[in-house]
This record gives sequence, C-alpha cells and structure tokens, in this order.
Amino acid sequence: MGLVMLVENPADAYDRTCDSSTVHDATHLNWKGANSLITPPESRRPSQVHFKTQDKQDSSPEQLVESVSSFSYFIDHDNLLEGVASVIAHFFPAWNVSRDVKFIQCTAGITNKLVRCLHQPTGESALVRCYGKGSDILIDRRQEMLNLIALSRLGLSPALYGRFHNGLVYGYVEGVPFSVEDMHHPRKSLLVAEQLARWHRVDLPGEPRVPKLFSTLWRWLDAVPATYSNSSADRKFKASLNMDELKEDLRQLQNVLEKLNSPVTFCHNDLLSGNIVYDQTRDSVSFIDYEYGNYSYRGFDIGNHFCEHAGFDCDWSLYPTKSFQLGWLREYLQSFTGSDAVSTDEVETLYKEVAKFSLASHFYWAVWALVQAEISDLDFDYLEYALMRLREYRRRRDEVLAL
Repeated sequence: MGLVMLVENPADAYDRTCDSSTVHDATHLNWKGANSLITPPESRRPSQVHFKTQDKQDSSPEQLVESVSSFSYFIDHDNLLEGVASVIAHFFPAWNVSRDVKFIQCTAGITNKLVRCLHQPTGESALVRCYGKGSDILIDRRQEMLNLIALSRLGLSPALYGRFHNGLVYGYVEGVPFSVEDMHHPRKSLLVAEQLARWHRVDLPGEPRVPKLFSTLWRWLDAVPATYSNSSADRKFKASLNMDELKEDLRQLQNVLEKLNSPVTFCHNDLLSGNIVYDQTRDSVSFIDYEYGNYSYRGFDIGNHFCEHAGFDCDWSLYPTKSFQLGWLREYLQSFTGSDAVSTDEVETLYKEVAKFSLASHFYWAVWALVQAEISDLDFDYLEYALMRLREYRRRRDEVLAL
C-alpha cells in the first residue's frame, strides 16, 4: 500500500493536549516533581523514552532542550508526505509506515504545516509539525521546546516524542477544536477562563520571569522588510503604512501598558478558537499550539483571547460585551486565587487592564503578519490581515486608553 495523504476537516487534524484537572488547586504549577502530581491514563503514557538521558531536576533549560531525542533530517515542504513518513519511521520504528499509517494534513494553520499520522492497527496517533518557511524569524524555537517539556510534565500538553531540523513530533489527544461561536458559549467560555488560570500559575524551569511582549514586538518590527519582493504587496504596503509612525505608536503604547503593572505570568499568547480543544466526555478544554508561549503580561493573554472572538475574518461585532467579559474575568480570578471571594472592584480593575492590553494584541498580530507577508509560502493574505488589525487598533485606541 503506497503512502496516501488525506486533507480533512481541520477539526480532525489539530494537535491536542491532555486533561489537566488534577492540578486545579495548585498555587503554582512547577514542573519539578510534576510526575508525582500527574499520572496520565495508561493509554496516554508515552510508549518510549523521549529523552536521550534521564534529566535531573536541576537541569538547565538548555540541558532540557538538548535532552530531547533528535533526528538529523530536514523536511522539504514540496515533498511533505515523504518527509513526514521518514520522520515517523525514525521515531516509531515498530510502525510499518508504508502499509499501516494514514497521513492527515491540517490545512487551517497559517504558520506551520501539520500532519496527523494515524497508526491504523492500534489507533494511536502522532503529530508532525513542520515549521513554516522563515518562521524562525518570528518564533523562538528553544522557547517552544521548553514550553512543551514543562507543560507535558504537568499534563497541560501532549508528550513530546522528538525533534528534527525543521520541526517536532508530539502527541495527539482526541477532542473538537472550538468554533468561533464556541468562544462565547455560556459554559465552554468559562472552561477557558479556568484553564487559562491554570496556565498562569505555571513556572518554567530556569527561566527568569521577565515579560517578552515588547522585546518580541520590537524584534519583529526590525524584521519587516523595507521592500517586499512581491511588487503588488510592496505598493499596497507603502500606500497604507509608514514605519516611522508605526514605531512611534508602539513606543507610546509600551509606555502606557508597562505602567499598568499587569502581573507577569506564563502566557499562551495565541488563544484563538482553533487552539482550544473541547473534550465532551470530560466537559473540559485544553490548549494547543505552544510556539508563542512565554512569560508575558496577564492582561495581554486575556485581551488577545477576547480579540480572537472575532475570528480570522476580524468581525469586530463579535468582540465580547462588557457584561460577558466581567463574568469571564470573575471566573478567571476565582480559579486563579482558589477563592470565591473576588470583589467587584477587582473584576472591574482587571477589565480595564485587559481592555488596554487588547490594543497590544492588534499591534502584535499586525506586525507578525507584516513579516509573514514576505517570508511565508502559505496561501493567506497576511498584508490585508495586518491592515485590518491596525485599523481596529486605531479605531479603539483613544476610547480604550481613556478607561
């Protein structure tokens, strides 16, 4: 039987993560000793050792990253199936790849190429993530690896099987990705608030608790090309944007937001609908796609999630109402503190913090898209997306900063 690649509904091919309800009441989730807190069900335990040596609890972040099993191989985007098959054959030598593995490509992502590899005799699956062309300019791959190591120890992400030159292999857990409509579902949306509170208690091994939001934004701005290789995109860019004005906008926004003293937490930073997976049997949600995660501001992570209610089409009429936000934020604070004694003033203060950081979300993804417009080979109009986000940023800026 030859290799066959299927392209199915994105809901069938997203990467998934494991349930984490057993650590709900921890004050801070620290990876050290996490295996004594979280014991995955037998069916979810890794079938092989994923580290070259037994890492010690005092290992540095660099040692942890280097301990992940590696394969000296580069997947060519133009020969994706063959490359994925080679990677799976390396990390799963007991699988007969040509006969027993079905490859299912997810086509919804706009950064990487993602393929689910289903071993049909056992029903087991693994995911191969092939990094998007040039995406290392935008994404700290060391940070992504560290995120996966720490989160998997806590049951907040799937197992990490290994890495190759331009990608990762990790676990798959069944579930259904959120739709845009699910984002404001009365019950499901509160599950997101509870799960995000868990994430915001995570401590990364050896990482200083320093927010990376603005250092990332300035680095990305420096990566925006002076001239786009596509002449049509270049004309549109120069007719629509002035980089000096954009940099001044960022300086002013940074000055305002840093004065808010928003708590620095471990943040997902990309909680769009497709990165939230609902498990109906457990009535729980999990987060996937960890490449943008790092220490950042609590207000940014929540404000970004609220912006993602609008979807990729940027339908801002779907942005959550104040009433919805207050209920969501109360649930978040109660889950984060482990107490129902959250005052109205605390919720209102967080509402204002989040609203102001939502402006940074528009800026963040606009600049990201300006870089992607030059480097990506995926079929998405990044430049138009950047302009939509910047238009909304400017439309809301004065009103929100006046709160």
